Amino acid sequence: MGKIIAIANQKGGVGKTTTSVNLAASLGVLEKKVLLIDADPQANASSGLGIQVEDVEIGTYQLLEHTNTAKESIIATDTPNLDIIPAHIDLVAIEIELVDKDEREYMLKKALVDIKNDYDFILIDCAPSLGLLTLNALTAADSVLIPIQCEYFALEGLGKLLNTIKSVQKVHNPALDYEGLLLTMYDSRLRLSNQVVEEVQKHFNDMVFDTIIQRNVRLSEAPSYGESIINYDAASKGASNYLSLAEEIITKNS
Repeated sequence: MGKIIAIANQKGGVGKTTTSVNLAASLGVLEKKVLLIDADPQANASSGLGIQVEDVEIGTYQLLEHTNTAKESIIATDTPNLDIIPAHIDLVAIEIELVDKDEREYMLKKALVDIKNDYDFILIDCAPSLGLLTLNALTAADSVLIPIQCEYFALEGLGKLLNTIKSVQKVHNPALDYEGLLLTMYDSRLRLSNQVVEEVQKHFNDMVFDTIIQRNVRLSEAPSYGESIINYDAASKGASNYLSLAEEIITKNS
């Protein structure tokens, strides 16, 4: 049975989409069958895997509206074992459209029932907010992976996210667990980066992944070519970091 992991942090620019795309690709290369769901109206995960976003006719919006099934929404990617349900800018409207619906927090969970067993891992790239889209992702997920940037404001807003997760556990999804906290954009030359790592490890010890994602130019370049780091430069530090994270997740879930 597939494991659904929401990749969430309401703070923008922490490496959520970079992690979603490259972790999905790394799991695929390690011979796990993976589905990536782009649940962010910016659709960066979709374009980062070479999808022409403006041409998307069936995606996350239709999935949440239940006008199309999950199977109808899936597109294969160039990466081995990796499929995607893409997003389109029309996803912006979903928060307003779902507001009056019964069980609006469960739309994604219901939509994924039919395909959960078809994959080893289903990753959800969440929007940088704590709105209805993220709530749907957390309600559908088995666990949540939280990327934390190794910078000054890293821990700001983390408390808010942890409170949201607590209330989702209480009301909508008692089984929701923490996959882990992932330190991203680490630069060993900066004292601040090292301080953030120490602080996070001290407060959250076992919840923090051993793998730390380092700042890497190739990681920043890959999305502009519509490729994951695995396809763009498999020998880069970024690829090695994400493969190491994928191995850690596989070991944890075996």
